[in-house]
Amino acid sequence: MKIIYYFIVKEFHQFRRDRKMLFTVLIAPIFQLIFLGYAANLEVKEVHTVVFDKDKTESSRNLIKDFQSNGYFYIDYYVSDYDEFTKLITNGKALLGIVIPTDFGKNIGAKKTAQVQAVFDGSDGNKAAIASGYVTGVVSKFSQKIQAENFQLMGIKNPLTGSIVPEVRVWYNPDLTTRYYMLPGIVALIIMLVTTSLTSLAIVKEREIGTLEQLIVTPLKPYHIIIGKFIPFSILGFLSMSLVLTVMTLWFQIPVKGSVFFLFASASLLMLSSLGLGLFISTISKTQSQAMMTSSFGVLMPMMFLSGFAFPIENMPQIVQYTTFLIPLRYFITILRGVILKGIGIEILWPDVLALFVFGVAILTLSSLRFSKKME
Repeated sequence: MKIIYYFIVKEFHQFRRDRKMLFTVLIAPIFQLIFLGYAANLEVKEVHTVVFDKDKTESSRNLIKDFQSNGYFYIDYYVSDYDEFTKLITNGKALLGIVIPTDFGKNIGAKKTAQVQAVFDGSDGNKAAIASGYVTGVVSKFSQKIQAENFQLMGIKNPLTGSIVPEVRVWYNPDLTTRYYMLPGIVALIIMLVTTSLTSLAIVKEREIGTLEQLIVTPLKPYHIIIGKFIPFSILGFLSMSLVLTVMTLWFQIPVKGSVFFLFASASLLMLSSLGLGLFISTISKTQSQAMMTSSFGVLMPMMFLSGFAFPIENMPQIVQYTTFLIPLRYFITILRGVILKGIGIEILWPDVLALFVFGVAILTLSSLRFSKKME
């Protein structure tokens, strides 16, 4: 135990002298969380709009006013020909184009169906889909208002048929803020980044400067080196996690509703996988640049895309959905969102905890065996 203790002390002395690593572990995660917390936002609060009003009647002006009063639509341009209308959407100056035909007011006066054309810039499918929902809501309310006016003119106070009125209740994220969904995933990514990258870089760096060979000729066993490397980086991983969770709670006002102890216990299972992957990368990389490229493109990016962090797993092709079961980060993100947003615990999340444990033990064991063989 003394050998491992002194080895750990050596690692912390080495960490203290490396200011770049100090910045990477203590400062960079905070800036990443803050910047990504504001950048990772899928909400659409401003829909820049161009209007081509061919009708120019009171009815068309009332419809335009309803769009303006909605709060999401900013009518930046009024045009008088279709070429200019098309140019503004093509150039990206308008996300939405509204075309009101010449018979719009006439059809409404005659109690006929009136059509309105809505043209979206679909190059950003998410923004176009959300804006389309906004348009549907405005047009639906406008139509209901006209129907109510017609009923009043006919002397009918209430519709002759009943209606279904939904009472919507949104749990866990009442304002439907994207940040509440994205930030727990960002916390998981930062943990993976710190533990996987730094582990691989630290070991490869020792190989580059020759200190790893010096350690091999000492009485140290391979498992001494593995444990001596893993414990410091586990502590650094927990430290980074504590910092980003604190910033998430105090800066973005997203409290942890569930058990913090359970959250850190689950993180320790993820670190089994991430530290094991870092150890494996160190055995196949000869330089720090190789280790960085391998960890970024071979581990972190696939995990980010396939873990459900940014893209819903349910929307992926069936074969890709099966592949995601091999991604440890998938299970930890589920645990993070469940604990932070819903306040649930192991009684519900035990399948994800079990999967994290199995993957962690398997990856760490195989990586340790490979590292020991390389040393021998």
